Amino acid sequence: MNDIVKPGAGLLFMKIGTHAREDLAAIIARKTEEIRQTGFGMWGYGGNTCHPSSMVQPFARSFASRDRTIHLCMEQMESNHFAEPLCAAEYSPDGVTWKEIPETIQVRGSRYALVIDRLHEERFMLPLDQTRVPVGPSTGRLGSRYIKGRVDKACLEVLDAPELTNDVDPREIEINLVATLQAPYAVFLRGQR
Repeated sequence: MNDIVKPGAGLLFMKIGTHAREDLAAIIARKTEEIRQTGFGMWGYGGNTCHPSSMVQPFARSFASRDRTIHLCMEQMESNHFAEPLCAAEYSPDGVTWKEIPETIQVRGSRYALVIDRLHEERFMLPLDQTRVPVGPSTGRLGSRYIKGRVDKACLEVLDAPELTNDVDPREIEINLVATLQAPYAVFLRGQR
């Protein structure tokens, strides 16, 4: 265990790599600068396993209401995401009220974005058999059973101890990069600039 992976902690797990034709090192440098200039960054993503309003926001609000920090824990992987590197123009926490994305922030090739700060490299092992999905249709599912195949992101809560099962070998994932989520936690994106 470390200061991030401890019983009762809320984590958003995500696999990361090349995105919209930009390599990971360039993304990290750009996001670090965005946070320095703006006070927050927006980490773009797609897919429905971490939908902003039905998954990430309720998950994050439940931990924030207990004064808990929600960490974005990222695993580096080989990626072939070569979508057009078009920057979104607007963001919305609810899909109804839209605001212009600050000029100091670029969110490329994404439908959604996590609102982050304190982005830094940190290496540790995330024991998926000691996590559970706390929100959405897979509530209660063990993290090691949920994160497999094409599932590359998840809202997770750390359990007191690993769950021992006969059908799942213990799985640990190496985390390479960490950030914290800040309100409104996840947003919808639209438009181009």
